[in-house]
Amino acid sequence: MDWSGLRTAIRRWCVGEENWVDSRTVYIGHREPPPGTDAYILQKYPDNRIVSSKYTFWNFIPKNLFEQFRRIANFYFLIIFLVQLIIDTPTSPITSGLPLFFVITVTAIKQGYEDWLRHKADNAVNKCPVHVIQDSKVVQKQSRKLQVGDIVMTRENETFPCDMVFLSSSSEDGTCFVTTASLDGESSTKTYQAVQDTKTLRTEAEMNTLNATIECEQPQPDLYNFVGRINIYHETEGPIARPLGSENVLLRGATLKTTQNIYGVAIYTGMETKMALNYQSKSQKRSTVEKSMNAFLIVYLCILISKALITTVMKYVWQSDSIRDEPWFNMKTQTERRRNKFLSSFTDFLAFMVLFNYIIPVSMYVTVEMQKFLGSYFIAWDEEMFDSEICEGPTVNTSDLNEELGQVEYIFTDKTGTLTENNMEFIECCIDGHVHVSRSLSNGQSFYSNVAIDFIDAPCGMADQEREELFFRALCLCHTVQVKREDQTDYQKQHQEHRRSSVYISSSPDEIALVEGVKRLGFTFLQLKDNYMELENPEADIERYELLQTLNFDSVRRRMSVIVRSDTGDIILFCKGADSSIFPRVKEGKLELVRQRVQQNAVEGLRTLCVAYKVLSSEEYNDVHTLLQNAKLALQEQDRKLAEAYDVVERDLDLLGATAVEDRLQDKAAETVEALQKAGMKIWVLTGDKMETATATCYACKLFRRNTQLFELTTKRIEEQSLHDVLFDLSRTILRQSESLPRDSYSGFSQDDLHDYGLIIDGATLTLILKPAENGSSSNYKDLFLELCRNCSGVLCCRMAPLQKAQIVKLIKSSKEHPITLAIGDGANDVSMILEAHVGIGILGKEGRQAARNSDYCIPKFKHLKKLLLVHGHYYYIRIAQLVQYFFYKNVCFMFPQFLYQFFCGFSQQPLYDTAYLALYNISFTSLPILLYSLMEQHVSIDALKRDPSLYRDIAKNSLLCWKLFLYWTFLGAFDAVVFFFGAYFLFDNSTMTSNGQMFGNWTFGTLVFTVLVFTVTLKLGLDTHHWTWINHFVIWGSLLFYIIFSLLWGGIIWPFLNYQRMYYVFMQMLSTGPAWLGIILLITVSLLPDIVKKVIYRQLWPTAAEKVQDILRQSKRDHVSEFTPLAPAQSSIYTNNIHSSYQQTKTVSVPHSRKAMHTYWTEDAYCNNSSSFDYSGNHCPSNVRCTFVGYGLETAV
Repeated sequence: MDWSGLRTAIRRWCVGEENWVDSRTVYIGHREPPPGTDAYILQKYPDNRIVSSKYTFWNFIPKNLFEQFRRIANFYFLIIFLVQLIIDTPTSPITSGLPLFFVITVTAIKQGYEDWLRHKADNAVNKCPVHVIQDSKVVQKQSRKLQVGDIVMTRENETFPCDMVFLSSSSEDGTCFVTTASLDGESSTKTYQAVQDTKTLRTEAEMNTLNATIECEQPQPDLYNFVGRINIYHETEGPIARPLGSENVLLRGATLKTTQNIYGVAIYTGMETKMALNYQSKSQKRSTVEKSMNAFLIVYLCILISKALITTVMKYVWQSDSIRDEPWFNMKTQTERRRNKFLSSFTDFLAFMVLFNYIIPVSMYVTVEMQKFLGSYFIAWDEEMFDSEICEGPTVNTSDLNEELGQVEYIFTDKTGTLTENNMEFIECCIDGHVHVSRSLSNGQSFYSNVAIDFIDAPCGMADQEREELFFRALCLCHTVQVKREDQTDYQKQHQEHRRSSVYISSSPDEIALVEGVKRLGFTFLQLKDNYMELENPEADIERYELLQTLNFDSVRRRMSVIVRSDTGDIILFCKGADSSIFPRVKEGKLELVRQRVQQNAVEGLRTLCVAYKVLSSEEYNDVHTLLQNAKLALQEQDRKLAEAYDVVERDLDLLGATAVEDRLQDKAAETVEALQKAGMKIWVLTGDKMETATATCYACKLFRRNTQLFELTTKRIEEQSLHDVLFDLSRTILRQSESLPRDSYSGFSQDDLHDYGLIIDGATLTLILKPAENGSSSNYKDLFLELCRNCSGVLCCRMAPLQKAQIVKLIKSSKEHPITLAIGDGANDVSMILEAHVGIGILGKEGRQAARNSDYCIPKFKHLKKLLLVHGHYYYIRIAQLVQYFFYKNVCFMFPQFLYQFFCGFSQQPLYDTAYLALYNISFTSLPILLYSLMEQHVSIDALKRDPSLYRDIAKNSLLCWKLFLYWTFLGAFDAVVFFFGAYFLFDNSTMTSNGQMFGNWTFGTLVFTVLVFTVTLKLGLDTHHWTWINHFVIWGSLLFYIIFSLLWGGIIWPFLNYQRMYYVFMQMLSTGPAWLGIILLITVSLLPDIVKKVIYRQLWPTAAEKVQDILRQSKRDHVSEFTPLAPAQSSIYTNNIHSSYQQTKTVSVPHSRKAMHTYWTEDAYCNNSSSFDYSGNHCPSNVRCTFVGYGLETAV
């Protein structure tokens, strides 16, 4: 039987599916097309309701419970709880049910509150008023009732309620200005164009006469691409088809600026808008700590099963003796004797599982989540990472990877906008080999310089004036820059020249720099109005060019073009782009001269663009227009067809020259790179720039140094030798010498390496290395390439496409070492590698906020990466590693005495602790101290971590959660448990402990063990705490006090809701005896002593780098002045910082018993040390800097 029709009907009815076609047809104003045209097909689309919430009132409880019990630990405790309910177990179901209920409830309340906030926000958005054109009138309705096809009117400063095709505006030229900060974070104003045939419809009545349909692609999450066309029907003429692009689409969430009102037709509504489609979360990333937790959990689960098996077997061995099996006071019934042995043993096994199940720390997951969530605020609150220029600080998009910041081994960084400022300054232009320089003076004036440079066979003298002016006109016309008056925007570069107050706006800083540079050379771009571009020449004449076509820039072509018609009727194509993209398409021009200058500028670290042109005849342009129009109107594979059309048009060019723009290095970028390298991280620069430019930037940021020996793995070298020969030549050179060098297990080379290697590779060669070959030899190339890179201090990958950046990151991630990777970038071309890396960092740059929106963490500048990793990452990892190990330790201490107790109670499954203690141990008595520790612990100071990056190496490779330390914590917990149990056991050997000869029972014994347990694990955490605050004191001592008060109340009152009173007066009677007090103090001391002795011995014989710094800090506090002064500034100091002037710098301090000191002077964030020796009588010692040392008394103090 064929059920396909029924399935299709159900699917359509449930989700309103549209047969899964690739395009949709929208009827503007819900008007049917004229007879004889396309058939009117009524289509169903979702309304404009936005739903960002996860739950509803009806499905919250079942859906939330389902999601929580998908976690293994929760599901495990649920099974244990059900077992306790079904069979006769030694402990009450409350002991498992209460912790589980607490964990589930806390998580549900947190998620429910967050979802309630989302519901509240959704309702506010869905009920906001919008204006719709109906029957030539403006009608107001709620946003959620908006439908696809409605004509919407939006006024100034209002937000667009849905995705709309821009039909017309109050401006005569059919443009509007929009800010998209809520979509991509860009604060600049963007210009959008109305459909050419509808921009004259400016009233409701005129808009009501429009009869048209829009054919467009189905909803896509890409904010920057749109494919569609509009068909306009006239009564007297046939339908007119016009292409639609992203410049014609106004997206939901954007805001209308400096435009009175606009009209648009809704094409995507509700959850189909591009903004809603971008709500979808990225793939979940799991941290190394989480993986270690799961591995440790499996080990403890095996321990639990082993304990249950051992005690089950031992129970039946014990009961093999009939006297033990059936004592006279507990004879079995006939039913018990006939019971199946296998069923009995299985029931006993489950009972023992229930008895020992607390060794699995279910509350650890809640504590870890709270630690991550609360700890993430420390990054957002860090004032040192706040940037005053953009008035923004760091942002945490996910808190699940906080500790991963302390485990980074490889950093992949973009160059432009990440290492550099992406603030371009026009330096020079080269026209037919002759250089023109424009420089601005400090008073705002500028001078114009034409410098003739003799290249190879270049003739001395000026370039041809006609070609020179053509070059300048090309820079004025070949761009997408918009000109706005100063009062139309509040953020861009302002110009006060030629009595005009205007700003240049563009998504590309390069274009603004070029337009501003050519303006200083005499040609000023004025405006784009009614499809005409206006410029002012040096004679102050206004020239007008009709803009016929714009071939937009893309990262694959790496060029853009415009086709314009001059006043004389000449049709000219101007093209500018990267040299690798322009040179192969040049037919005429002085190619070699320009190439020489481009290479020289690239070596100096300048960004270069080449400019070319081509004159088109009317017939040629008609062919070009037809080709481009057909490609733009295509709804299927439009990108491919446009690329093919662009490739045909941009051929046989005449090279005019090239430009050079400087992109300065970001503040403290070099210092940050140097610090990260000292921390043991390998840094790779992945950029689309040419090799020479990127190499110069790498030298400037200290990725490469003067003694770095560079090796090239580029297309040029592959042409001379085969890839096989080049790789093996490099391997013989690099690997042979590196084998003899001292090695560091983490960073590859030690800090005293004699050889420093750097590798440069381009995108084309990388493609060959990664390309699978028929004989399978590519894997050998890949492994050899990885080995080469691992032995280089820095790697530069130039001419990289965005996808290749992600491939590089994936290649390193999947290598046999499985290192932790971090990718950082600021543009849309960096999103792929940011999503691929273990940790993605977005820079709040000038290329939009795509990288920031897709990242795990967002920082204002590259320099903030230093503190994010070396301080925050270091602290997060130290804290959570201690949290995980401590949780397993305290649960071993908790449950191992219960296991030992079975050997003394005939394996009768008798619990050692009371039900209340079992339920509250992990929830109340020991939870808060470790949570506060994991939020506030600082084993060394922040300044020490920033000034000594090598401390980062101490925690590399997940060293604090390795199996060696895990076993140490486990055995330490087992040792302490043995001390608790047998110490109390031998103390109870003389059972008459009270003066009246009263005998203590098993509950007093268990309470004594539990009291020692709580005090020991809490004081153990206190011994591990280095950074004490009043909060730590309050929580640690408060937890112990809470335990005492609870025990007094629990055993001091007869609780009417309990069916037993076994704990009545037990705790108070235990504390009324002197031996109990002595035993508690003695057992706590014996339990903590081995760990203390171990720490003292290891600190003296094998101290870690962090412990050395702690000793230095401690010594500096005692002696006031330390030889390592940067970590211990002297007290009572007076600084007069005039290092850059002729003044003196003084520092005064009184230091007892000091002969040798190291003077440190500070200038902003840098410091300098001057080691000097002083005698007892010297009062003044000169220094190599402008400082004065003033002595007091018998000593010379600093």
